[in-house]
Amino acid sequence: MKLNRDSQYIRAVRLKREQISSFDTFPFHLPVIRNFKEIQFHPNITYIIGENGMGKSTLLEGIAIEFGFNPEGGTLNFNFATYDTHSNLDQYLRLVKGINRARDHFFFRAETFYNVATNIEEMDQVLSYGGKVIDSYGGKSLHEQSHGESFFATFTKRFQGNGLYILDEPEAALSPLRQLSMLSRINELIHQGSQFIISTHSPIIMAHPDANIIELTENGMQEVRLEDTHHYSIMKQFFEDKDRLLHHLFQ
Repeated sequence: MKLNRDSQYIRAVRLKREQISSFDTFPFHLPVIRNFKEIQFHPNITYIIGENGMGKSTLLEGIAIEFGFNPEGGTLNFNFATYDTHSNLDQYLRLVKGINRARDHFFFRAETFYNVATNIEEMDQVLSYGGKVIDSYGGKSLHEQSHGESFFATFTKRFQGNGLYILDEPEAALSPLRQLSMLSRINELIHQGSQFIISTHSPIIMAHPDANIIELTENGMQEVRLEDTHHYSIMKQFFEDKDRLLHHLFQ
């Protein structure tokens, strides 16, 4: 697929390393920050992957907050706060933006999406003009759906195209079939001029062929192919030689 440079709403992220006095405290002690190098974002999708503890979610959170999103997620118009646990990493990041501006925006965090759903209901209780906020999510309360259904309603109903979408572990409540459906929806939105930055553990979600995969390790970050990721190799080994793998695992 031809790269859509017009939809590259964020071109890169840089670290203001000169302003960091110590790399011994959170979040600067995280491997992704200690070994940070400039990330050049793909116009379509950039996947940020790696083992737990590498700093994927913290990095995505910092990028999202620096762009203007609420730390707990939602659109640029969400400004609620359930609890204040986000880091100050955003103050040490510099975003290089594209020349065009997205018409739609959403920061999706699996771990705080319940709070977003609650805030939507609270806003609809006080708003007295225009349509309800929940209408753009399909009209049905997100709390009256399973986690997977509410996640998927957001991806299929709320995401409108020509958008910047930052997603932190969107596969958390999705079955493998739903993950495939989500990948299809991502592809549709790309063709509608959207850009994605996604943190994920799912080889299905990270399988889009027109994307960059940035893998975080204790030694730094590097761009890799899907087939060279630990996620892919472990799943491949499991399904191709499950009995042997389980034999060694259970010893």
